[in-house]
Amino acid sequence: MNQSVTKQSASTSSSVGNIRIVVADDHPVVRFGVRNMLQNEPGFDVVGEAEDGDDAITQTLELEPDILLLDLAMPRLPGLEAMRAIMAKSPRVKIVLLTSTISVQQIIEALQIGARGIVLKDSVVGDLGQALRAVTSGDYWIGGERVVNLLKALQELQAQAAAVPERKTYGLTPRELEVVSCIVEGCSNRDIAKQFTISEETVKRHLSNVFDKTGVSTRLELALFAIAHKLVEL
Repeated sequence: MNQSVTKQSASTSSSVGNIRIVVADDHPVVRFGVRNMLQNEPGFDVVGEAEDGDDAITQTLELEPDILLLDLAMPRLPGLEAMRAIMAKSPRVKIVLLTSTISVQQIIEALQIGARGIVLKDSVVGDLGQALRAVTSGDYWIGGERVVNLLKALQELQAQAAAVPERKTYGLTPRELEVVSCIVEGCSNRDIAKQFTISEETVKRHLSNVFDKTGVSTRLELALFAIAHKLVEL
């Protein structure tokens, strides 16, 4: 269930001077965990939550938070596309990507669009508070540390990307790659929906996108394509 709050209720519940945050993630348990974590950190107020990319845009534009914590793999509209839309209309908000996995090329693209930080979900307990404070002070948070010189960091990332060619993913998002892995394992749409706490309709949309990007038309063809092109680890 979407736990969005209106701008009026957010402003009355937030403490003066606190950093106002909207959390956008399609997993309710992640939103719940991040909210609880930040409630135990002084100086933060979670004023809104969003469960997909479109809702992230709406919540951010309506609530005008200081920071948007945005999952990279979001239903309806991927995180990077949502970020582009938000940056075009509300460039003041600082966006920190919260993600399970991200490639060097995606980090570069996110920073070029306007992201101020990237926090991996497996290190969120140790990094989140520091990352939010670094971003609020005007710095960046990349690779688990505060970054002051963005240009230097981008040059280092681009050199890293050139030295280690990225695995070809055919434009698939991290979530779409996860769905592909499930298909290779023989999971049904219901299994996938349950695993990622999303609707079966969302799974069907992911599969439709995957079929379009890979040029296949059946689940078997997709599994064979994924194995042949090393989209999954066996």
